[in-house]
Amino acid sequence: MRKLAAETVVRMGELSVSRTPGHVLAGIGLGSCIGLVFVESFEPVVGLAHIVLPHSKGISDAALGKFADRAVPALLEQMTASGAAHPNLEVVLVGGARMFSLDSDSALDIGRRNEQAAREALEHAGLPVRAAATGGNQGRTVRVYVDSGRVTVKEPGSAEAELFTSGRAGSER
Repeated sequence: MRKLAAETVVRMGELSVSRTPGHVLAGIGLGSCIGLVFVESFEPVVGLAHIVLPHSKGISDAALGKFADRAVPALLEQMTASGAAHPNLEVVLVGGARMFSLDSDSALDIGRRNEQAAREALEHAGLPVRAAATGGNQGRTVRVYVDSGRVTVKEPGSAEAELFTSGRAGSER
């Protein structure tokens, strides 16, 4: 009998890091939000931030995962504190959809702006994006598996699909 993995849902503005065997981090219903995923290439450490907006503009009392410009360094700090090595981090982005037709004005396209801000913060941190499922006009769900470093994505009406794997051996498949 297959053991079900424990799953932690990372809600809007939150971030979470795990190294617990069998654990899964999930970002559910990512529309214009970005699911920022960090996977350590060699150690069983993964992280997920659920980014809501691109820039904090000096707001310092909001949740660390809420703004792209704060979520990237905060998640990086928590990952390294949990044993991940900066050079071994692999990054995956999910979400950033254009959810409303009113978003024809690029200033109102929060999904695109969230992705752009996340990519800029990642570039500043020296972290390239290894895989992405962004844009479009549908929400997505992302799951990150601690044991293997596998990242899956699911869109409405579609089966869950593997987006990225670090190559670590895992047992949750």
